[in-house]
Amino acid sequence: MIKKYLIVFLVSMVPIVELRCAVPIGTGMDLPWYSVLIIAMIGNMIPVPFIFLFARRILEWGAKFDNKPGAFFRWCLEKGHRGGKKLTEKAGQSTYLALLLFVGIPLPGTGAWTGTLAASLLDLDFKKSSVTVMGGVFLAGIIMTVISLLTKAGISAF
Repeated sequence: MIKKYLIVFLVSMVPIVELRCAVPIGTGMDLPWYSVLIIAMIGNMIPVPFIFLFARRILEWGAKFDNKPGAFFRWCLEKGHRGGKKLTEKAGQSTYLALLLFVGIPLPGTGAWTGTLAASLLDLDFKKSSVTVMGGVFLAGIIMTVISLLTKAGISAF
């Protein structure tokens, strides 16, 4: 039983797949949906502070080099600043709502990792961003749990 929960926990920490795959895996292993949801959310949120606090620093460090990787790091920072400026001009006070929906709608590449990286590049507030990403992870978890349970019920009925 512990091994199954560990699988859910570790899968939820993997970029791209995150909780979006961990929840269906856990419900597919016949674990209770509520415990799968909680374990997957915890696993998905663990990398968030590290991404927020260190991703920008790594990009700034790499941008100092006068080589191709340095140019890539500079491009990432410039792209983040330009995109952030456009987003904050358009969204204004709704920036955090946009972040919540970005993280919460379970599409490939829109999870906690990407949302936190975007918040870091946009120089958003750490505490507000973390709470917003947590809300998005909860929303994605609820959506994926409902889809997983409906799919499992449909398959067993078939």
